[in-house]
Amino acid sequence: MRLAGDHDAMTLAPPSVADDIFALFAAHGSASYGEQITVSEHCLQAAYFARGAGAPASLVLAALLHDIGHLLGAAPEDLGEWRADAQHEEIGARWLAARFPAEVTEPVRLHVPAKRYLCGTLPDYVSSLSPASIVTLRLQGGPMSAEEARQFVARPHHAAAIELRRWDDRGKQRNLTVPPLESYRRLIDTLADPL
Repeated sequence: MRLAGDHDAMTLAPPSVADDIFALFAAHGSASYGEQITVSEHCLQAAYFARGAGAPASLVLAALLHDIGHLLGAAPEDLGEWRADAQHEEIGARWLAARFPAEVTEPVRLHVPAKRYLCGTLPDYVSSLSPASIVTLRLQGGPMSAEEARQFVARPHHAAAIELRRWDDRGKQRNLTVPPLESYRRLIDTLADPL
């Protein structure tokens, strides 16, 4: 039996963090941003690989949300139009920092530096990158120097960012079946900072 006012309370409830995230994916997740799959497909694949690796919940969520900056800022889908780094990792991490702890936001912030680190420290790593990642690597500053690499490994969450980067690289497969975005609602709600 519904009590008087129950319907009004339900319609006046503010959207949750998960609702905000799902709205961003619904509005902008179909963009390809230079890869052979959409942003949504890519993020879901990265989270799938993180979960499959037994990553902690915070890192699974970071994998899911690592490219949310692409959903918040406009970047041309045609790589030929890219003239500067979009800094999607910083845009995304700032947005996420108002909603999640550092265990989620810092691997997101560091996933581009992690790519630069791996390119600077592992000679064969560059050849494993997608064509789009090679283009953006140049815009993002190229492989790290030895000094930049030393500074990177001194940062908290750098190891998690390197793991995230590996799932990011793997998550670019066409027609890979993965759990839907809605399956992450509980994880988002559990890890979101209370307002």
